[in-house]
Amino acid sequence: MPSISNDSISIKVATTGAELQSIYHKQHQLEYMWSGDPAFWGKHSPVLFPIVGELKNKTYNYNGKQYNLGRHGFAREMEFEVSEQRENSITFSLRSNEETAEKYPFQFIFLVRYTLHGNNLQIDFIVENTGADKMLFSVGGHPAFKVPLVEGTSYEDYQLVFNERETVRRWGISPDGLIEPHTTALLENENVLPLKKELFAADAIVLKDLRSKSVSITSTKTRHGLKVDFENFPFLGIWETKGGDFVCIEPWCGIADSVSASGNLEEKEGINTLMPNGKFEVSYTIELF
Repeated sequence: MPSISNDSISIKVATTGAELQSIYHKQHQLEYMWSGDPAFWGKHSPVLFPIVGELKNKTYNYNGKQYNLGRHGFAREMEFEVSEQRENSITFSLRSNEETAEKYPFQFIFLVRYTLHGNNLQIDFIVENTGADKMLFSVGGHPAFKVPLVEGTSYEDYQLVFNERETVRRWGISPDGLIEPHTTALLENENVLPLKKELFAADAIVLKDLRSKSVSITSTKTRHGLKVDFENFPFLGIWETKGGDFVCIEPWCGIADSVSASGNLEEKEGINTLMPNGKFEVSYTIELF
């Protein structure tokens, strides 16, 4: 399995899905990623492309044709190539092919780059339109962090800390994973959200229009935690599955269909447009402490 390291951090990344498997801090002797226990959720940090979330009826329409595409797209299940490896960075690439064309009628190169900077891991998503027509897509991250992080602490000992005070409501999610029109209160001029399993009883927390550009996992019981910086991602998901000792902090350039979505890809909320020969780049950073 490909890996890179510096004086502080070592990471491992699977070629399937270019999926981060491990972030280990050498001095702290701590693993920060969820174990991927398949009894609860067998992933660690799937890469979401060319959609984020669920499509209404798992289909979309484009140029008069209907396509089928599963939740979060196909990249997370496909084999990437290691296109470049340096001392502190590694880049994975996925190119459009006959298999992707059946589900997604665009030509592209999709790059995922991991770069170490001291105690920080930067994840870059780079989308290149190699076709003759405009390209429509979404992209996002889905890293799952181990909670509790340190032995002798519990899930409820941890909290999410936003870098700005927020008055924000979470969007409802239907049983089939679509965004409902109603919202419920989450934070009221606050920046601290205590972690508890009941937060995720109705699926993920989906947030729009945050003022914050970062969120941290901290605890009064330990000095160790992490911060995710997600500037330039307009949506954020936070998720845990029943029984899983983790929390996902998910920066998204895209979002699931609403229950009232038309099904037309060009009308999809959060969809990004890239012209021929264009390049889209966005990154988020995980800081360990």
